[in-house]
Amino acid sequence: MRAFVSAAVQRPSTIGAMAPTGARLARLLATVVPGARSAVVVELGAGTGPVSDAVQARLRPGSRHLAIEIDRDLADHLRATRPRLDVVHGDAADLRRLLRSVGVGEVDAVVSALPWTLFDGARQEEILDQICAVLRPDAAFATISAHPSSFFPAAKEFRRRLHERFDEIVASRTVWRNVPPARVLVCRRPKLRALP
Repeated sequence: MRAFVSAAVQRPSTIGAMAPTGARLARLLATVVPGARSAVVVELGAGTGPVSDAVQARLRPGSRHLAIEIDRDLADHLRATRPRLDVVHGDAADLRRLLRSVGVGEVDAVVSALPWTLFDGARQEEILDQICAVLRPDAAFATISAHPSSFFPAAKEFRRRLHERFDEIVASRTVWRNVPPARVLVCRRPKLRALP
């Protein structure tokens, strides 16, 4: 918790959350991780690692779990506290290049705790296009939608962008015990896969 508070106070526009993701919400996010076979899973905005723990709990032997974290201090914290996690310091908007740099092309799942409503439209599109480009055709993308912000114009625009890019989007029930209350959006069958 200390690492999260320090990063949130020093860099609030990067962290974008009031508290680490709760265990129940983290488990919901991780449901897109294949549980019956080995898989390559990417986590965006791993922070201090609560979602990482939920992902690790579902991974089968031979799997690979990569965490993309833009905050250098949090990336260092993850490396020190979660040795099974393959931490990549970088920006999700550069996802394809970051994955290629560690020998990964396509992935079986992407989970995200990124603060989408803090991003302008161009940045949302840039990151979503990167996600679609690395997902296998049968893979899924899961992300958090905080309840209070889900009514903001940026959240509505984000959902529109999701519908443009995925064939199916399913929302979980709201997890009221999370801070803030939130739900998970599970997106399947990416429509846009090729980037220029």
